[in-house]
Amino acid sequence: MDDRFDGFAVNLYLDDEGDWLAHFVEQPEISAFGESPETALEELVIAWNAAKEAYRSEGLPVPISPSRKNYSGTFNVRIDKNLHRALAVEAARLGVSLNAIVAKKLSTAT
Repeated sequence: MDDRFDGFAVNLYLDDEGDWLAHFVEQPEISAFGESPETALEELVIAWNAAKEAYRSEGLPVPISPSRKNYSGTFNVRIDKNLHRALAVEAARLGVSLNAIVAKKLSTAT
C-alpha cells in the first residue's frame, strides 16, 4: 500500500486513448492522467493533496480510507420479513443464535 495515498486503493490502467489513468477505488472522482504509470501516480499525489486542502479549507473532514478506519463489528440490515423468519427458523433448528447464523453465512458468501 502506497502511503502517499493515505491507505486508499489505487486503480491504474491504460485508457482507450493511450493515457494512463490513476484514481482511488473508494473515491473515483479523485483521479489523474499521465503518459506513463509513474506520471499518472505522481499526478494523483498532487490531486489528492489538492483535494485534502480543499476539504480542510471548506471545514470538512478529510475522508479516511476504509482500511484505516476502526470498525465495531456491529451494523444493522433491514431484510424482508420472510427471509428474517426463515433465518430465525434455521437458527433455532441448529440451536444457534440468529446473529451466529447470519455471521456464518456472511463469512462464507462468495
